[in-house]
Amino acid sequence: MVLAAVLLLDLVLVVRRPRVPSTKEAAAWVGCYVALALVFAVALLAAGGTDRATEFLTGWLLEYSLSVDNLFVFLVVISRFAVAKEMQQRVLMVGILIAILLRGVFILAGVRIIESFTWVFYVFGAYLVYVAVKQALGGEDDSGSREGRIVRTLRTRVGLSPFVLVVVSLGGIDVLFALDSIPAIFSVTTDPFLVWACTIFALMGLRQLYFLLGELLDRLEYLDIGIAVILGFIGLKLVLQAMATNEVPWINGGRPIGWAPTIETWQSLLVIVASMTIAVGASLVRQRRG
Repeated sequence: MVLAAVLLLDLVLVVRRPRVPSTKEAAAWVGCYVALALVFAVALLAAGGTDRATEFLTGWLLEYSLSVDNLFVFLVVISRFAVAKEMQQRVLMVGILIAILLRGVFILAGVRIIESFTWVFYVFGAYLVYVAVKQALGGEDDSGSREGRIVRTLRTRVGLSPFVLVVVSLGGIDVLFALDSIPAIFSVTTDPFLVWACTIFALMGLRQLYFLLGELLDRLEYLDIGIAVILGFIGLKLVLQAMATNEVPWINGGRPIGWAPTIETWQSLLVIVASMTIAVGASLVRQRRG
């Protein structure tokens, strides 16, 4: 209820005041959403114990880190459509609301798939490692080209307005990014409630983070490397989880692989925090040195 109330207030403000927020205002909103996430973690600690609170914090930071990657593409889309600055808040808000709904569908589907087919962790893990290697090597991201084809089709055959086209573009891009983030969060927990909470808290502050970081995003040269490390680590963790609970007949005779090491949730938390801190710090140092 609290989340819904805050999100509704944010939506009302965007509709009534479609303008570019100041850095101070954007920072205040980001701080508010971060504080809410921490309060939620404390509530989980009191009600569910250390494990659930740690799983939430790890999942939230993981989703938040991967969501930052979305901002780069958001910048490209908004620039491509030349969205007026005073309308960018409204466009981003609608796009994020669509993302929240789509993520809910993906989460429910993902949980059902995992419950029925435990071997899917092999697929999720291998895919994340592939994405990590591709991103680390600077492979060209085809999300922009896919989005471009979709937009051209909608513009020529359906005749949608520019505003709707931008929103559809952001929604379509989020579907592509969900292919990375949803499997990643399942490495932390498969509890639908926790997965949903991590995703919501990560997406809720994304619009304000867009305006807070602004041009700084282009200066974070090593952010892609940091995210690639996180994805690679999470992919490896998923594969190890699949090995520890193996049921695939042609792998180890369908029996769990006992020597597969277990990566604890707190270890994942450390890797996520360290990767993002080092990536951002190295980028800022490189920027100062020119």
